[in-house]
Amino acid sequence: MTTMSTSATMSAETHAEPKAKTRNLSLDRARTFLTLVVLLHHAVIPYTYFGHTDPKFFFGFDMIVLATDSFFMAMFFFLSGLFAWSGIARKGPASYLEDRVRRLGIPFVVCAFSVIPIAYYAISLRNNPEIGFSQFWWTTITQGPWPSGPIWFLWVLFAFDLIACLLYRIWPNLLDPINRLSVRGRRRPAEFFAVMLAVSAAFYVPGLMYFGPSSWFEFGPFSVQHGRVMLYATYFFFGAGIGVANMDRGLLSAEGRMAKVSWEWLVLAIVPYCLLWVLIFIKRQILGNPSPQPNWYEGIYALNVTVFSVAIMFLILAFFQRFRQSGSAMLLDPMQSAAFGMFLVHYPITLWLQYWLFDYNLPAVVKALTVFVMTVIFSWAVTAALRTIPGATRVL
Repeated sequence: MTTMSTSATMSAETHAEPKAKTRNLSLDRARTFLTLVVLLHHAVIPYTYFGHTDPKFFFGFDMIVLATDSFFMAMFFFLSGLFAWSGIARKGPASYLEDRVRRLGIPFVVCAFSVIPIAYYAISLRNNPEIGFSQFWWTTITQGPWPSGPIWFLWVLFAFDLIACLLYRIWPNLLDPINRLSVRGRRRPAEFFAVMLAVSAAFYVPGLMYFGPSSWFEFGPFSVQHGRVMLYATYFFFGAGIGVANMDRGLLSAEGRMAKVSWEWLVLAIVPYCLLWVLIFIKRQILGNPSPQPNWYEGIYALNVTVFSVAIMFLILAFFQRFRQSGSAMLLDPMQSAAFGMFLVHYPITLWLQYWLFDYNLPAVVKALTVFVMTVIFSWAVTAALRTIPGATRVL
């Protein structure tokens, strides 16, 4: 009888009228922290083995990029999904999509025609110093290539929101099993971790084995990595399932067990991360860097990325849950309202700072640190200035 009563209560709460969302400081801080991770990622890439577009190099930055590239965009989709299903239920699909067009569509269009060409002009000047910006811009828009930089995230997220609206109209209870799993996850987060890991691996590993790590869909400024798109969708809809109802009493509850087992998440993240470096050594020193990689290699690599990605996300969420909705994060809280704008405008700032520092004979650490700190300061200042424009706060 107790089990049946509990199940009925959970079902009733799941289908209750959605409440207007309230600020969750732990999630806000996690999202702002991820924005800083994006800025750091782009700041250090030229000084890595992978990027190495600058004469200077530091192996520690390869360690950073391997870690960040393996999880941060997937976690962004997870955080974005948290309020998707409940937002659709509260506003209705049409109003929700209208809001998404304003929040994602307008910034994507504006950035594709302005921010991104300004950013990549710095790279073009390195190869062709005689080209003028107007000529470069027109060639980019009319002939291509028209790279999207980090704003690919916006159109892919909008596509997921659109799919979520269609699914909600057809099957509004579709994500209830994930929500029930989240409620149980308050006391048994390992159960949620295991299910999310299994589903993520089921979608990501075959995709990476089939497409490989370097295959991208590209159409004008619309681009996305073939092998990862289903991984991103998995994270988005797991987030949406958590947000259906009971988020304050589920996996992400400040009183839940998830935040109390952070050392376990750390171990679960470190082990596959170290194995990734073992695989990289095998690829470079034993296999001779073949292209494409053998299927067995891609499969094992993708599985380790999946474990690391889910574990590091749990670790970050557990860490910020320890704030327990109170206290102050000296940098993250003041930056929270500007975080989305900083994500949008930082890329040209980063690339032009790297262009400026290219000819200076400075250590890679000094260059990267300079780029990162100045990118944070300038992108924050630019966003603050843009937000003073009437109506801009509805977009940025």
